[in-house]
Amino acid sequence: MSSNGRSKYNVQTFPRPPVVERCSRHLQIKWHGQLIADCPPGEGFWVLETHHPPTYYIPPNLVRIPLATTPKTTFCEWKGTATYYSMMSPINANDVVVNRIWAYQEPAKGYEMIKGCLAFYVNPWECYVDGERAHPQPGDYYGGWITSDLEGVFKGSWGTWDPVL
Repeated sequence: MSSNGRSKYNVQTFPRPPVVERCSRHLQIKWHGQLIADCPPGEGFWVLETHHPPTYYIPPNLVRIPLATTPKTTFCEWKGTATYYSMMSPINANDVVVNRIWAYQEPAKGYEMIKGCLAFYVNPWECYVDGERAHPQPGDYYGGWITSDLEGVFKGSWGTWDPVL
């Protein structure tokens, strides 16, 4: 059991290709002390992939601050082309974060559930799973959220880009 009483998950047992499932966890994102997204249990999704902490996807109607699309796109071999967004701080109009939020507007077959839902990197905001503050997946490429109920080797830091165990 983890420190929050949830069962432990080993990321090395997560599937490849990844799966998307409805998530029974309460997801919250705060920025400068302001709640900017509040996703009740059962409303969001998580994507589970070998050696990755879950990436959470929140329906856009649960995000309380407007977003603007940026020119950036990336391609995932499983989910398709991602669109990126910028967001202005709720307390300082000069504080704009760019390309730290993404969504799949036309996801590949098998990932339709996350169409239009928003994924957030853990930084610069504070991300919470069932009240526990999440930590970012190592490196700055992947967007997984690490909580105390996860164990195993997380892909992303030097030497773990393609872990072989």
